[in-house]
Amino acid sequence: MASGKVITNTTKAHRATEFIAFLDQVKKEVPKDLEIRLVLDNVSTHKTDAVRAWLIKNPQFHFHFTPTYSSWMNLVERWFSELTNKWLRRSTHKSEKDLIRSINHWISLWNENPQPFKWTKSAEEIFASMEKYLRPLDERTSD
Repeated sequence: MASGKVITNTTKAHRATEFIAFLDQVKKEVPKDLEIRLVLDNVSTHKTDAVRAWLIKNPQFHFHFTPTYSSWMNLVERWFSELTNKWLRRSTHKSEKDLIRSINHWISLWNENPQPFKWTKSAEEIFASMEKYLRPLDERTSD
């Protein structure tokens, strides 16, 4: 997050096996003396016994889970938005292999000059804009 560099691995499935392989890749690419904090959604793949066992063996990794329906808090989701809006919507792909090649090309272009995302609003401003949605449904219907 600090550098904006993207570490990725495209797989056909998103099971614990693939997730652990990705964690191993991150471990190889990030300096050993850094704590690694991952912001994750609540998909069950991230919480399996195999993943928990891997975490015990790799204490420099720390998981932080976003609340349900809060993908906007995950900067990876913000990066996926960039990928979609600036690359995928402007391109066509004849096959899955072609799509993966295109995504990997975008990532290599991104990593030539990575830019970290920065919040442009304070937490107070974000929650104020969400106030209507945070109120109980019966209170919202009177608006």
